Amino acid sequence: MKTLTTLTIMAALATGSAGASAADNIKIEHIGVNNTYVRVNPDQKYVILPVQDGVDDARINLIVDGKTERTFYVRLAKSKVDFEVPFDLSKYKGHNVILDIRANHDRSSIRESQEEACWNLIRTSDTFDKTNRENFRPLYHHTPEYGWMNDPNGMFYHDGVWHLYYQWNPYGSKWQNMTWGHSTSRDLIHWTHEGTAIEPDGLGTIFSGSCALDPDNTVGYGKDAVVALYTSAADMQTQSLAGSTDGGITFQKYAGNPVLTLPTEARDPNMFYNPDTKLWTIVLAHALEHEVLFFTSPDLKTWTKTCSFGKVAAQGGVWECPDLFPLEIDGKKKWVLLLNLNPGGPFGGSATQYFIGDYDGKTFTSDTLADGTIPTKWMDFGKDHYATVSWSDAPDSRRTAIGWMSNWQYAADVPTLQYRSANTCPRDLSLFSDNGEIYLASVPSPELRKMRSKASVANVSFSAPAKGRTFALPKANDGICEIEFDIDASKKKGNTEIILSNEKGENVKIIYNAADNTISFDRKESGIVDFSIDFPAVTVAPTFTHDGRTSVHMLIDRSSIEMFAKDGRYAMTNLVFPNQPYSSMKVSSTAGAKISNLNIYPLNPSK
Repeated sequence: MKTLTTLTIMAALATGSAGASAADNIKIEHIGVNNTYVRVNPDQKYVILPVQDGVDDARINLIVDGKTERTFYVRLAKSKVDFEVPFDLSKYKGHNVILDIRANHDRSSIRESQEEACWNLIRTSDTFDKTNRENFRPLYHHTPEYGWMNDPNGMFYHDGVWHLYYQWNPYGSKWQNMTWGHSTSRDLIHWTHEGTAIEPDGLGTIFSGSCALDPDNTVGYGKDAVVALYTSAADMQTQSLAGSTDGGITFQKYAGNPVLTLPTEARDPNMFYNPDTKLWTIVLAHALEHEVLFFTSPDLKTWTKTCSFGKVAAQGGVWECPDLFPLEIDGKKKWVLLLNLNPGGPFGGSATQYFIGDYDGKTFTSDTLADGTIPTKWMDFGKDHYATVSWSDAPDSRRTAIGWMSNWQYAADVPTLQYRSANTCPRDLSLFSDNGEIYLASVPSPELRKMRSKASVANVSFSAPAKGRTFALPKANDGICEIEFDIDASKKKGNTEIILSNEKGENVKIIYNAADNTISFDRKESGIVDFSIDFPAVTVAPTFTHDGRTSVHMLIDRSSIEMFAKDGRYAMTNLVFPNQPYSSMKVSSTAGAKISNLNIYPLNPSK
């Protein structure tokens, strides 16, 4: 893994940049053992802050013309520099700016404070180098340019553009300073980073929420404005409103925020407009109560609670990030309620459960089993699929969703520094029936097929021998590829095993057990696994088939493998960190399985 070094930063200092030098623009004043003033001349666009990932946060009060403008937190470098982050000075040109820095580095004297690495390395610049320095950064999954990312937020589609907001820490690779970052795409593959959309304010940091178009100007920001509803998080959590008249690039917060307060912890509002009732529906996670609350509103400012749903199915940890939407099956409308849970997932940590039922505009009623109970259903059977929500106003009546591709058990410890976390691939959702129950299916969105190059293995069929048959995987673009095939093990004796491996012996084992109708994913020897005791794991999914037949559809990126049935009946998302790309796939079977329609596609995201 490549990281910044003190030597390279000092070289940048020596080079300088246009305008005043770093020395001219920065003045350091140590006024106590743990308190330092950094006076900044905001003639240049950024002040560049050096970060050491393993130290405690420093609290930085931004003082402009003698008044505290805002507070944020940065792990300022003490003995080494892992990476840098920029703070934008653009709006403060012509003003007096002080960074009032309060550190907790267990210093014994001001002299000890003066010796810390950050004071010689803080500088101003008109540019910030965003060049990727991470070997594991995905090539076709959305990631932040730098900093920490978790939940996707506020997603909407408009005029050919997919808008994705996300929980972002612009000042470090750990969870902190929650802000809405913003990216846009026309094809769900190539993303343009639009910068900061909604920043913390006096009501708190900006937690998760949703966006939608308001074509009838019911909220008051104007016809076709984008409206956002999000959680303001301070000592308590309240719900706030903002609107955008430039297509979601900038937002104006409602002066009367917060618009909804409760005496208990509630967050992550999800909304949609019902043109029949001329009311907005809002679903809010009552996090610690393991339930969701339903409200209606004519204008997102006045609220009527209509029902609550919960205290059923998986109830470990907290309930977060709900989403409610309709899908059709056999010509009938059913409603899907996504509900994310942490901890308490099927393999530890975080996961996404869901409920199928009916919604009449006021009350959600879940389908039940014959005995009247509400079953636990998981959207994805991997370790790394969380905070999943869908786009509003998607084209062609599609329901397209995306998740956070990590797990709270180890998200802050994965082997990257410049950025942390990616999103899953976008997935299109539908419903299917199995044994009298309705389930949610998810398949990779069709836009991803545009990345396919000519198949390196095309339409191959064979009987898998017990000793196995091996296929080379593509080498281009760090080995990223797409693999599809069908398995017929209808004799239901033994297992069919797929092993992805590299020259270092690192491997992933996938086993289809036709007798149990399950498929498993073992990443215990997949590469770098020692950063967390919770990372080496085996995950298992039901195939929702009963005849010894299933299919496999894999999307492999630099640090992830997402596996689906071709029809979406199961999904399994897992991170992997191999020291070299996987270079071969071996297929073996003690069940006499027949493999058919095997295709391996090299992927080229630059197409």
